[in-house]
Amino acid sequence: MTINNNTPNIRFNGFSGDWVEKKLGDIANFSKGSGYSKSDLISSGHPIILYGRLYTKYQTVIDKVDTFVNENKNSIKSQGNEIIVPASGETAEDIARASAIKQRGVILGGDLNIVELSNAYSSTFTALKISNGQSKSELSKKAQGKSVVHIRNSDLQSLLLDFPNLEEQTAIGNFFQHIDETIALSRSKHKKTKTLKKSFLNKMFPQAGKNQPEIRLKGFSEDWVEKRLEEVVEIVGGGTPDTTNPEFWDGEIDWYSPTEIGKKVYADKSVKTITELGLQKSSAQILPAHKTILFTSRAGIGDMAILRNEAATNQGFQSFIAKDIDVYFLYSMGHLLKEYALEKASGSTFLEISKKQLSVIEILIPSNTEEQTAIGNFFKQLDDTLALQAKQLKALENLKEALLAKMFV
Repeated sequence: MTINNNTPNIRFNGFSGDWVEKKLGDIANFSKGSGYSKSDLISSGHPIILYGRLYTKYQTVIDKVDTFVNENKNSIKSQGNEIIVPASGETAEDIARASAIKQRGVILGGDLNIVELSNAYSSTFTALKISNGQSKSELSKKAQGKSVVHIRNSDLQSLLLDFPNLEEQTAIGNFFQHIDETIALSRSKHKKTKTLKKSFLNKMFPQAGKNQPEIRLKGFSEDWVEKRLEEVVEIVGGGTPDTTNPEFWDGEIDWYSPTEIGKKVYADKSVKTITELGLQKSSAQILPAHKTILFTSRAGIGDMAILRNEAATNQGFQSFIAKDIDVYFLYSMGHLLKEYALEKASGSTFLEISKKQLSVIEILIPSNTEEQTAIGNFFKQLDDTLALQAKQLKALENLKEALLAKMFV
């Protein structure tokens, strides 16, 4: 199929012909929201949209509003099918976005540009067009300001957009609205699982002054026992080979820095590697796979990852090699270790927790290793679910980006 600049790469069946470029100012009327700020928000009252929502909780279509105020008599209210664009924000990228309002009677707060399209144009399609691709880039360039940037209605009026006929606009708008709803559902499920995990972490480890958790897995009843961390793990620091000696670098040994830790359960592959000679000429040590938890001891204190392949670290770690404790159980109680480390950390240039300070941490653990393993497996299942949900959410977001690039001119 031959493609030109005025037709998209992917098109729904039944639609053909070039898209037509229009200046937004020729097909819409413009106004501004009025009054109200975050300090006016209350738990219930009249629904309102404030400008910050548009770049902190971006939605192509806003059909439900969960923020409320006491209504003033001069309030500006939606009539349904308007487009709103934030008039100010922290960055041009943040505010170069638009949302379509489907609900009538919603108060539109100050610092909102309001765009009312003529009947031949879809608000959902136009909001998508403004918020993505070349149109977003052009609108970002029009934003003015330093500490606070602004987009004015005059900037929107001069924006050039390509449109198919209304029927095709509606089909595309509905399609991407469905994708957004699917993404929102996926994000909500992921958030609920994270909340569920946080609740279980709170209830499946004993609270201060207690020797049993609030929630117990079936078949276990003994009191948990107190141990110093050094009794159940070997604590190992790291080191850095001379960075000016090329013989020490780009070898076969994974070598981690703290910035690589904290976003994933497992550490699989480091950004930098060192040679055997580099290992020998530094205080770095080889840490065993599957038995080691990397624990950051500087700056971002308390970030953790389970080592999947043997590796070394720089001096920003005090890593734990399990001796008499289930690795995933220890990883799961990482929030408690982090709290302690942050409480005891010290330093003038940056906060740091030492091996000596970590060694004497007193932790409560089940005396029965089977219970440790059961708890570790329970949280591993939750973490696996979270990882799968995050992967699915990312795939949906990537699919949307790819389709936006192919289905718009």
